[in-house]
Amino acid sequence: MRHGKKFNHLGRTKPHREATLANMASSLVKHKKINTTLAKAKALRGFIEPLITKAKSDTTHSRRTVFKELKDKYAVTELFRDVAPKIADRPGGYTRILKTGRRLGDNAEMCFIELVDFNEIRTSEQAATTETKKRTRRGRRKADSASTSTVEATTTKDEDIVKDAEIVEEVTDQKEEANVDAPTVEEAETSADSETEATVVADVSDEASTKPESAAKVEEEPVADAAKTEATEEVVEEEAAPEASAEEANEEESNDDSAAEDEEGKKEE
Repeated sequence: MRHGKKFNHLGRTKPHREATLANMASSLVKHKKINTTLAKAKALRGFIEPLITKAKSDTTHSRRTVFKELKDKYAVTELFRDVAPKIADRPGGYTRILKTGRRLGDNAEMCFIELVDFNEIRTSEQAATTETKKRTRRGRRKADSASTSTVEATTTKDEDIVKDAEIVEEVTDQKEEANVDAPTVEEAETSADSETEATVVADVSDEASTKPESAAKVEEEPVADAAKTEATEEVVEEEAAPEASAEEANEEESNDDSAAEDEEGKKEE
């Protein structure tokens, strides 16, 4: 008869059951999460949580007591070195059971069992959602709650307005700094016009510096041509002068001959 026997024997003898729970507890300490049946998980929770509580006091006696149950020195070291400091402030409930459905074949109900403080995703979500609130056993009046809520709403609105104003001031300051630092469009245009004028003046000055040389060359060329023409005229005159003198001599001789003939004719008469 099973009178007073309320724990689950898991269909095993006592030594087999103790070995199964010790292996599962060692795996849970090492891996922080294991997958098993719901019945084994519930039996494991009653086996491992007293050992975790024992691990909070790191003494030789507590280590020997835990090693007597787990029979794995690596799991004992992990439990006292990593698990115990993290669950030191928790007063109990170190494990969590999450049902995952039924297993094909024997239709056994399956679940995950994990250490609560080592589920980083769930702990981060809880830290983000939970808010620290003061709890009191005394009841408060509705009027007080309404007044406090209105005061909180007004204060939050005022804070939002102040934040918006600060943001607007920062934006305007940034714009002014940008306007001071960056040149305006008109200044850019004037600077560009001045640059183009400077380049045009430089080009004109270069052309002016080159023009006198060309003008001097042009003036020198007509002077040289005039000198050449004068020299040729002189040569022509020099050549024409002997011819003119010869013609004059011939004319004088002819005149003399005609004069002599006239005198002879007069004499004969």
